[in-house]
Amino acid sequence: MSTQSVVTAIKVIETISLHQPIGLSDIAKQLDSSKATVLRMLSTLKELNWVAQSESRDAAWSLTIHAYAVTARASIGANLRDVAIGPMNGLQLDTQETVHLCVPDGDALVVVERLDTPHVLRAFLALGTQIPLHASATGLAFLAASSDAYVHDILGGSLEKVSDQTKTQPSSVWQLIRESRERGYSINAEGLSSGITSVGAAIVSSAGKPLGCVSISGPSSRIVAAKFEDYGTAVARTAREISDLLGQRSLGGAGRVRH
Repeated sequence: MSTQSVVTAIKVIETISLHQPIGLSDIAKQLDSSKATVLRMLSTLKELNWVAQSESRDAAWSLTIHAYAVTARASIGANLRDVAIGPMNGLQLDTQETVHLCVPDGDALVVVERLDTPHVLRAFLALGTQIPLHASATGLAFLAASSDAYVHDILGGSLEKVSDQTKTQPSSVWQLIRESRERGYSINAEGLSSGITSVGAAIVSSAGKPLGCVSISGPSSRIVAAKFEDYGTAVARTAREISDLLGQRSLGGAGRVRH
């Protein structure tokens, strides 16, 4: 397989992971490539059990469990999840709300674990979902634990408005970051999804560098202002517990993360 083929295969996998289920035409459009080229790559990836095509009329493509299993074995995601799952279970039982675990993925975060609430009305982010740093509780917590230089770098880029309540002015996001630093946890009221409020805290290395974040998420009708302090204290405590456990295991770096 040529270098260009490898690049195309990776781009196809990344595109599917962001937009799945997604059809052939949409994949080709996202990659600015021909449908014939993309179809050849999809056929190869299907043979290798990385992607699967639905049997429905739209015949959309999605990643397989095999693809997630391979990526989940990556160092920081797998190691952090193994360490975090116990404290996360305790947090979910205490709050009865959805708990997410995210790790860095370039200039965003990606969801690597989710513990669901027993409530019918719930927050939901699929595993593998990319989370913008400026518009989420986990992202704000990550930025709050990062250096000012890193924050300036992120806020100097494009800040997408992903919901009606997303803060897209750098000064407004800076204010949320400063408040998160003062409290020890972040609050994101409907900045990522309308009707969903979250609180988050950063998991840090022994050197104080953020390795990931944990959050509590749920409908804004349940996660009201009166619960912010209790939930924030709980999620910050959980993040510290995970950080301490990571320190005991002497976990190393988190890939390409700039701070």
